[in-house]
Amino acid sequence: MSSDTSQPLTAGPLSQADIRQIFVGIMLAMLLSALDQTIVATAMPTIGRDLGDVAHLPWVVTAYLLASTAVTPLYGKFSDMHGRRVTMLIGITIFIVGSVACALAPNMIALVMARGLQGIGGGGLMALSQTIVADMVTPRERGRYQVYFGAVFASASVGGPVLGGFLAENLHWSAIFWINLPLGALALWLVNGRLKKLPRHDRRHRLDIAGAAIMTSATILSMLVLSWGGVRFPWTSPPLLALAGAALLLWAGFGLRMRTAAEPLIPLEVLRDRVVATATAASALGMGTYIGLTIFVPIFFETALGMSARDSGVALIPWMIGIVMGSTASGRSMARLRHYKRIPLAGLTLALSTVAALALFAGSLPFWAIEVLLMATSLGVGTLMPVTTVSVQNSVPGHHLGTATAVMNFSRQISGAMIVAVFGAIVLGGSAAGRGVTLESLSGGARPELAPTFQWVFGAATLGLSLCLSFFTLMEERPFRDRTHLAAAPPAEAGAAT
Repeated sequence: MSSDTSQPLTAGPLSQADIRQIFVGIMLAMLLSALDQTIVATAMPTIGRDLGDVAHLPWVVTAYLLASTAVTPLYGKFSDMHGRRVTMLIGITIFIVGSVACALAPNMIALVMARGLQGIGGGGLMALSQTIVADMVTPRERGRYQVYFGAVFASASVGGPVLGGFLAENLHWSAIFWINLPLGALALWLVNGRLKKLPRHDRRHRLDIAGAAIMTSATILSMLVLSWGGVRFPWTSPPLLALAGAALLLWAGFGLRMRTAAEPLIPLEVLRDRVVATATAASALGMGTYIGLTIFVPIFFETALGMSARDSGVALIPWMIGIVMGSTASGRSMARLRHYKRIPLAGLTLALSTVAALALFAGSLPFWAIEVLLMATSLGVGTLMPVTTVSVQNSVPGHHLGTATAVMNFSRQISGAMIVAVFGAIVLGGSAAGRGVTLESLSGGARPELAPTFQWVFGAATLGLSLCLSFFTLMEERPFRDRTHLAAAPPAEAGAAT
């Protein structure tokens, strides 16, 4: 059924049993997407040896990252047009098919292509899961559900490499892909029937094919620049500059398309909303900084502190626990506090203080003090995530809910890639005496002289969190809507939606 109004269409009320079953299903779907970003890392040497192709090995990770990032906004728009259920089923099915193709890949090229297909399936599952929660419960209740998403993300970050290494060593590397079949099938079974009861916010939508093609191309070129810069090509090399120039032209074209299309892929009314703009910017900077530190803190442990790879992984556990604790405290408090910004403001101030202390003193601090400061930093960043997600969802009408949630997740992924590139440039720049040095070679042994270089990394993280705090401070604290399936514009914009 289609309508040119945005009134929600429901097949029936959702019971608590319905909500629990749907939530377990979307948690599994999110775990599939998050796990496959990390599970292949420790299995890559085994995969390279078995397929006899080490040269193309990085593309096993890059193909998934490129595809999953590029399609995230498309999933949001598609779910607004055709409903969450069919979009979720399509995403999980493509992911499962991609997993089978990965497990059966006879050579590296086939594996890379299959990983791209996997990414197309998994790219929208994170944003789509958050959107489904927004369809099920009121904004005030959503915070406690967002906590579990943070726990899944943290568990996949820590457990993925461990599980991947175990399966590759004790079974076969293909097992890291076969494991997705029972998990995906269970997710499909859990969500298929119950998602029919979700409200619909149907309008006469059309998919902006030209805008989607421009945005996807711009995203892929941007991710290639960020992935290859300083690693495969020098930042000032002609190939990289050409890619960067092409990406900028495409983004400019996408901006023009948004202003001229009858119904753009990302509506300007969504981006112009002050809460969406400031919350998305704060979330992108906070999560991007967190992702960057998650990658470079273990390298700091192994080089500046001389720890083994195994010990550095164990030392990262408090960092992961911190973000779960922060998001738990923040998410649960949203159901009780009228001024829900206060906890994230305090948390981000704490994170900013502790990462600044690492920037100043990391080279001379004892290990236990570094662990305490890192845990406090991740705890503070964790308080931001549930509040920004729910605030964005609370600020848009129902027929833009999927698009707004996907745009926020897309911004987080792009920001993470950018900040990782900046941190990598700082570390490799500080190792310039080695000429041709790579992050992989840095992790091979203790390099205490690099401690001051990593202090600059923490300094860059301080800048990122400073900007994050600034945008979050500017975010308007709108009252939460009380009705679960309110499709009209939010209170501050009532009557403005068309």
